Amino acid sequence: MARDKANAEDYTRPVRRIVVAVVVIACLLMFAVWRIDSPRVERIRAEVIDAVVPRMDWALLPVARVIQMFEGFESYARLHEQNQELRRELRQMRAWREAALQLEQRNARLLDLNSVRLDPELTFVTGVVLADSGSPFRQSVLLNVGARDGILDGWATVDGLGLVGRISGVGQTTSRVVLLTDTASRVPVTIQPSGQRAILTGDTGPMPLLEFIERPEDVRPGDRVVSSGDGGLFPAGVLVGQVASGTDRRPRVALAADYARLDFLRVLRSHQAEPIRDPGALIPPPAVATGVIGPPVAEAPGADAPTAGASPEAGDG
Repeated sequence: MARDKANAEDYTRPVRRIVVAVVVIACLLMFAVWRIDSPRVERIRAEVIDAVVPRMDWALLPVARVIQMFEGFESYARLHEQNQELRRELRQMRAWREAALQLEQRNARLLDLNSVRLDPELTFVTGVVLADSGSPFRQSVLLNVGARDGILDGWATVDGLGLVGRISGVGQTTSRVVLLTDTASRVPVTIQPSGQRAILTGDTGPMPLLEFIERPEDVRPGDRVVSSGDGGLFPAGVLVGQVASGTDRRPRVALAADYARLDFLRVLRSHQAEPIRDPGALIPPPAVATGVIGPPVAEAPGADAPTAGASPEAGDG
């Protein structure tokens, strides 16, 4: 067996060398022919290509199929990435759509508020905020309008969006505004759409409290809060804010006024209440008639009153 294996190796080794030599010589000849710059050689190369290449389509077909498969996989991968990107953009667009709808509703409410005149005769004086008290217990601002501008104590102030406070202290050229968040602030308000009455009480926090609500179960977060006009201090219908639930589970109001940017304030000129000098004129006199039960009527002085123990028949005789 060892001798047969040695004979096979002695036979295949020269054949392998001859085949390698032939392949190398053929490659060198092909390279030389392809590099020769001669019209005759160029014509031979063209004839060889025309004769060999069309017949190689069957061999190139699997390669083309494989290349097409790889290109298809790449296109599928790109489509998957594009699909994921479109889904992310769709989620962003939905969030932007919700924000746009909220802004549109808010803009519509503000436009409605701007188009509504609470009182045709209700005018205002615009003033610039000069300084802030900065006290944690008293929250107020100083305006550059005062008595010379006709400002009176108790008038309401707004910032263009909502109620800010009231005038408390008027000088010749300046006036002080007590904010709704001040502990001394008490404003009667109406909660819409339920129509509940309440008192807005400041506690130095960003959201004042709602106290003395008639029916708290009818109040929902997001309800609109406006001034009620009770007491004649503020005009009715001035926007205050929206009902919100505080961390202490008590009903509060998210103010519509932007307290972080109180640069200009409008002082609303309120109408002076007409004093009632004769309250009795508002009460009609009681009707006196036969068979009508009413309050006792005082007798005229000097009228004879019946004596005790006298009977109606005493005078008959």
